Amino acid sequence: MDIVKIRPLVIEDYSGLKTCMIRAYPQMPDAFWKEHQINRLLSIFPEGQLVVTINDQIAGCALSIIVQYDRFGDNHTYREITSNFTFSTHDAKGDTLYGIDVFVDPEFRGRRLGRRLYDARKELCEQLNLSGIVFGGRIPNYHEHSDELSPRDYIQKVKNKEIQDPTLNFQLSNDFHVRKVLRGYLLGDEESKEFATLLRWDNIYYTPTTDKKSSAVKSVVRLGLVQWQMRLYRTVEELFTQMEYFVDAVSAYRSDFALFPEFFNAPLMALHDELQEGEAIRALAGYTERIKYKFAELALHYNINIITGSMPLLRNGDLYNVGFLCRRDGSVEQYEKLHCTPDEIKCWGLKGGNTLRTFDTDCGKIGILICYDVEFPELPRMLAQEGMNILFVPFLTDTQNAFSRVQLCARARAIENECFVAIAGSVGNLPKVHNMDIQYAQSAVFTPCDFAFPVNGTKAEATPNTEMLVIADVDLDLLHDLRHSGSVRNLKDRRTDLYNIAFSLKNPIIIEAPSDLPILSDNMA
Repeated sequence: MDIVKIRPLVIEDYSGLKTCMIRAYPQMPDAFWKEHQINRLLSIFPEGQLVVTINDQIAGCALSIIVQYDRFGDNHTYREITSNFTFSTHDAKGDTLYGIDVFVDPEFRGRRLGRRLYDARKELCEQLNLSGIVFGGRIPNYHEHSDELSPRDYIQKVKNKEIQDPTLNFQLSNDFHVRKVLRGYLLGDEESKEFATLLRWDNIYYTPTTDKKSSAVKSVVRLGLVQWQMRLYRTVEELFTQMEYFVDAVSAYRSDFALFPEFFNAPLMALHDELQEGEAIRALAGYTERIKYKFAELALHYNINIITGSMPLLRNGDLYNVGFLCRRDGSVEQYEKLHCTPDEIKCWGLKGGNTLRTFDTDCGKIGILICYDVEFPELPRMLAQEGMNILFVPFLTDTQNAFSRVQLCARARAIENECFVAIAGSVGNLPKVHNMDIQYAQSAVFTPCDFAFPVNGTKAEATPNTEMLVIADVDLDLLHDLRHSGSVRNLKDRRTDLYNIAFSLKNPIIIEAPSDLPILSDNMA
């Protein structure tokens, strides 16, 4: 007797999963999920990925994510709901289980395995207290009737049993109802003529909870930018006093984030002015751990997320330019500069890092790039692919033309990636610190350029070369509206059929999907 089991998917299943999927979609033999995509789903929502096995052989699979459905509504495409197959739209605090894919090996069809997978999904939906299950369903037999019938008429005839569509018939028999017809849902789905049915199953046991509402990501986020005056300090404690002064001031305005500049701690190199440039900055790296812990302490005490600018870090004998995200819940994560300028390499021997990623915060996903990195548009684009809404750029520039490179590139990144960009730099001079003699800065918050935003794309900016704070509110809901109904839609309108971005190293970020990714939807064909 055959033994049938429903269990969670694990990455060791990938080989069998791939074979099953290729067999399930013979008309699209190259359209299978890549291993890094399955890894991504397992890392963000392991309980939502299910397989059915017969005698330990994978016979079918169901993949899903959780979304906050009102952020997408009924008018969306497969690429939009999956964020171009990166699944950065997954929201553990969302209210709806969204079906990414269901398939069954043809060898095992007719054994009600699809029903078992759907029932397991429904049970998961109830356990997680989600409002329901939604997905876009293919109508693979529609191409046979598209010359005579509209999608609406075709669906009605399937409901009336006048036409057989195995996919839609199966979904309707499992208590899903058609909410609407989606045009252009799945590009390349010739059998469905790129139409899909938006199907939903409602969880009758769903109870909205105050926890979900209270844990929702804020819509309006207040940013505090520190335009830092370079001044000499006799001890690291004097630096700490100045750090706390600005954290206190920004917190007093009830800011959600405080952004410090790149190498804001450079004045401490004056304590080692007897050393050569390369040796002095390595001596500066000796303060990094103490500064990190001080910032973490301030983030907790003042209830604010702090982006610590940057500071040198010695790792295995090599010198890197890194910073820390110190969240107000006490957690700390590191980011690093990927591109070093020729002068940084020549004078200090800096090396570029290898890690690029977004960070989850209580105000949504953010990205952080240090100075020169913002001049490489590929990096913010990959962060935007991951769902970044705010990009923070701590910088250090000595002349106005150097500053202009950072400023103009940051403004472009806000438009290209439909996000907010905050930049913060240092001002003043350090006569006792070689290679850090003068600074020029005008810290600012930049926005996309559309009707809901400032006409020049600048939300707020500091007075040039003056120590001060910039406090600005940014509304994340405006970004959502822009991406779906803006005058132009840079992210949505990308021609990913012609080009893509790839990260060449194994990295936590999920990069822009190549053109041969699966062309799939929840499908029991």
